[in-house]
Amino acid sequence: MFRIAIDAMGGDHAPAHIVRGVCEASLSSTTNELVLVGDAVELGKLLRNIRHDASKVRVHHAPEVIQDHENPSEAIAAKPNSSLSIAAELVAANKADAMISAGHTGALSVACAQKWKLQPGVRRAAMGSVFPTELRRGAKNDPFSLLLDIGAAIDATAEDLVTFAIMGASYGRVVSKNRRPRVALLCSGNDAGSGPQSVARAHEMLIQRTDLNFIGNIEGIDIPRGVADVIVCSGYVGNVVIKMLEGVSDTMLRMARYAYKEKLLWRAALAMLAGGVERLKSVTDWHQYGGAPLLGYEHLLINVHGRATPRTIQNAIKVTNNALKHDLHPLLVREIASFRNKLKVDE
Repeated sequence: MFRIAIDAMGGDHAPAHIVRGVCEASLSSTTNELVLVGDAVELGKLLRNIRHDASKVRVHHAPEVIQDHENPSEAIAAKPNSSLSIAAELVAANKADAMISAGHTGALSVACAQKWKLQPGVRRAAMGSVFPTELRRGAKNDPFSLLLDIGAAIDATAEDLVTFAIMGASYGRVVSKNRRPRVALLCSGNDAGSGPQSVARAHEMLIQRTDLNFIGNIEGIDIPRGVADVIVCSGYVGNVVIKMLEGVSDTMLRMARYAYKEKLLWRAALAMLAGGVERLKSVTDWHQYGGAPLLGYEHLLINVHGRATPRTIQNAIKVTNNALKHDLHPLLVREIASFRNKLKVDE
C-alpha cells in the first residue's frame, strides 16, 4: 500500500478544501493511505464534520504555514516545522511515498532541493505545469499538455533540456496513457537553428533519440493548439509563458462577465453561446487534471494549483496513485540511462 503526504495548509482555500478532497478520495476503494500534514487541532475539527474512511486518513502535526508572499529560501529556513517542509521530510524519510501540495511553488522547489536527492543522471529537476489545449491525447482522451520547466531552475543547458524531454515523455506515457507523446522544444522559431545555443544543441541531441517522438521546435502560439504533448524550455522562459497563458484565460473570463453585465445585446449573444461555453469549460477545466509533477528527484511531488478545490485534490490523488502504481521513477531512471548510453556510443 502506498502512503501519500498531503500539505493540508497550502493553497488559497486551505485547509478546508484540502481536507474535504482527501476525505472524499478516502471513500474510493482504490485510494491508499493519506497523511494530512498541518495543524492537528484545526484538521481534527474539520475531519469530525466530514464523512471519510478513518482507516485511510491520518494527521501529522505541523504547526507552521508558509504564505505565498514570503521569500522561498528565507521561509524554509525560518519555518522548519511548516506543513510543506514536514511533508517533504516524511517522503525523504520513506514514511510517505509521494507528496501533494497546493502551497508556495517556490518554497516547494527549495524544500525538495534541500531534502531530496536527484535521480541518477539528472543535473536539475523540472517543475511541470499543465495547460488545456484544443487537441486531446492518449487512451484517457487527455486535453492537457505538459510544460516543463516552469521555474525549478532559472536556466538550463542542452543536456538539462534533453533530460526534461525524456522525463516529460515518460510521465505522459504513465499518467496520460499516451503511448508516444509528441515532444517539442519551445523556441522563437520552428527551424532547428533558431533560438539560444542550448536549444539548438538540445535539438541535435534529441533528433538522435529515435524512440522519442521528438517533433522539433514550436512557438508559443502552438501551445494552446495542442501541437505538442510535452513542451520543454528553461525555467525562466516556462515561468513567463505559463503566467501569460493563465493571464489570458483570466482576462477572457473577466471580459465575458463584463459583457454580460453591461449590454443586453451581448447578454443575449452569450446566452445563445452558453452551451458551447460550458462544453469548452468542461474540456479545459484544469481541476479535472489535479496537478503537475516536479520531476528529477528520487521522490514524486504533485504541485496543485493554489486555487485548488476538493475535486482538484481528489484528482491529484488519482494522478499520484497512478504514477506510483506504474513505477514512474524506476522508468525515468531506465530512460535517462538508456539515452546517456546511446549518446556515448554515437560519440
